[in-house]
Amino acid sequence: MDDPNHNGEVRSPAALDPAPCAGGGGRPESDRGAALGPPRPADSAADQAARSPTAEACADPPQRGPRSGDAEMPQSRRMGGPVEAAAPWIDGVGPIGAMVEGARSLARGMAVTLSHLARPSQVVTQEYPENRATLRLPPRFRGQLAFVHDPRGLHKCTVCRICEEMCPNVSIIITARDRPAVSKKELDTFVWRLDSCTWCNTCVMVCPHAVLEFRPTFETAVYDRRLLAYALNRTAGPTWPVIDKLESAEAQAAATEPRAPFDGPTLLARARAKPGDGEEGGDGG
Repeated sequence: MDDPNHNGEVRSPAALDPAPCAGGGGRPESDRGAALGPPRPADSAADQAARSPTAEACADPPQRGPRSGDAEMPQSRRMGGPVEAAAPWIDGVGPIGAMVEGARSLARGMAVTLSHLARPSQVVTQEYPENRATLRLPPRFRGQLAFVHDPRGLHKCTVCRICEEMCPNVSIIITARDRPAVSKKELDTFVWRLDSCTWCNTCVMVCPHAVLEFRPTFETAVYDRRLLAYALNRTAGPTWPVIDKLESAEAQAAATEPRAPFDGPTLLARARAKPGDGEEGGDGG
């Protein structure tokens, strides 16, 4: 039972209404008549006992004692106690001791710095490009996509276009020769767009002839984004197993043509074909 005027204190039913807990069994008869109207017939002893409050309801509430951790807690941190600011020498060393300890910590840090300055070649990181000759990257590092060529510069691409279809960013553009020399399909250019590649390695995994691989080369920074799309194949023509079946060396040489990195449907080749096109030739980001 709540009392709006008790200012947050827990009060018993006896303190709120002392008449029912005083043993009289209810309000005085004069108050009953004013509040409930005319008096009703006398109740039985059982009815009076059922309406009378119990001993537990009339008992005073238990007083709240100290919490279990208050005995060990200092007075400044107990609930309701004064709040004191902790001084830097609260551990007992005093202000002079704190200054001495700070000077010692500073001296230890400066000693490490000076030791590194005395022998930089042993402790300082050798940064690129000074360590280019000895730099070794992990074997599975994905730097640049490359074709697997034989010593003659021939390839094994059969123009199946699986890698082109599986590329999520359309970073591979394959063109076939208009007039194949030997096979039904022969590669003309295999263009890879480094500027849109996500290095997901899907093209390498889906290639049925192991034509593609990622090499650990990372020096690809350029000032013109048109240089980031280039052909990977060195020659256009059939695969090297097909060329090896040709009888004469003249027939083998006639079946292939050399290809430059920026031949085919590359951004730079389009800019050369349309020098007045500002959209292709003016983007140098």
